[in-house]
Amino acid sequence: MELILRDCRLPSGEAVDIGLDQGIICALAPQLVASAHQELNLGGKLVSAPFVESHIHLDSALTAGQPRWNQSGTLFEGIEIWRDRKQSLTLDDVKERAIATLKLQAQQGVLFVRSHADVSEPNLVALQALLEVRDAVRDWITVQVVAFPQDGLYGSPGNLELMEKALNLGADAVGGIPHYEMTREDGVQSVHHIFELAQRYDRLIDIHCDEIDDDQSRFLEVVAANAVRSGLGARVTASHTTAFASYNNAYAFKLMGLLGRSNINFIANPLINITLQGRTDTYPKRRGVTRVKELWQQGLNVSLGHDCVQDPWYSLGDGSMLGVAAMAIHVCQMTGQDEIAACYDMITANGAKTLALGDAYGLEVGKPANLIVLDATSPYDALRRTATVTHVFSRGKLLVETRPAAVRWA
Repeated sequence: MELILRDCRLPSGEAVDIGLDQGIICALAPQLVASAHQELNLGGKLVSAPFVESHIHLDSALTAGQPRWNQSGTLFEGIEIWRDRKQSLTLDDVKERAIATLKLQAQQGVLFVRSHADVSEPNLVALQALLEVRDAVRDWITVQVVAFPQDGLYGSPGNLELMEKALNLGADAVGGIPHYEMTREDGVQSVHHIFELAQRYDRLIDIHCDEIDDDQSRFLEVVAANAVRSGLGARVTASHTTAFASYNNAYAFKLMGLLGRSNINFIANPLINITLQGRTDTYPKRRGVTRVKELWQQGLNVSLGHDCVQDPWYSLGDGSMLGVAAMAIHVCQMTGQDEIAACYDMITANGAKTLALGDAYGLEVGKPANLIVLDATSPYDALRRTATVTHVFSRGKLLVETRPAAVRWA
């Protein structure tokens, strides 16, 4: 074997040694009797499958304050600022910022990323740049690109053609934003068209769905119904669904039954959802995060994302998925031990399911040797302390090593 990691602690609590060879996990057992070219004793540190970033916009990352700051903190001012900023996009501009953001995330344990690319501009600069980035970084991080019509499929003439062009260029998934279309009828039609495109081009679906506080924004039911009728189910993702937090309980209960039948995925972005939503409320002020706990309790797949890292919608963000999960624990009131463990799953295995990674993901013999080491003893410990990711292994090779901060009392 090329490398043996000794004295590892799995998220389950099991103590094991892990053998890596030719980019594959070739052995995983307590006190592995074998030799290797190199051994690394981890002293009981937590070893996990890598973090999965289920939802981010790499094309807008690291543009906060350009050309101006979002003073209202609202979604809609962010869209207006981005509409101005994207007029000056170039391939090099987007690629440089995207790769810098991916490096920021990778050093904190993220090795799988789904990014949305705005396809509302005629030159498709953002999309083409992210497709080039996807190919440029594929040896150390996996990137999926969603063709996302920021201004709506029917918001401007030619947007439908731009979406098809994006899919022909190689986008991995079809996106949408039905609540931002000009009419409810346009929004419903956009969902139907997204499913038609996904079937025609054999692509995944990831829709920005009901990202608004309006309790009458009910496109989630349209997405779920289409998933049931098409049979696409697990290939479909509803991102944000923040209006779900504002639905009356009678409707929400009825909707839960349909969602269970649909088998779709959900992505919450707690950092940005808690920031953007509820801006028109006085008090009581809504949290604006979808019903994460209730969806999880119903057995539905929920994963988490940053959404934004230092852009017109969110001027903060540091790339840490542990920080995202920690916010979910608080804002979703998931402080029980099983609930905390579930939030860790939402940035690991659940995210892998959302991205349809299949056998490309997991801490098991025969799978690619993508794994991370944390300065912690358990997922609970890692989340409580936002622990440092000390080692990141990609395809069996050490990609990043970080030393935890040392404290010395004088």
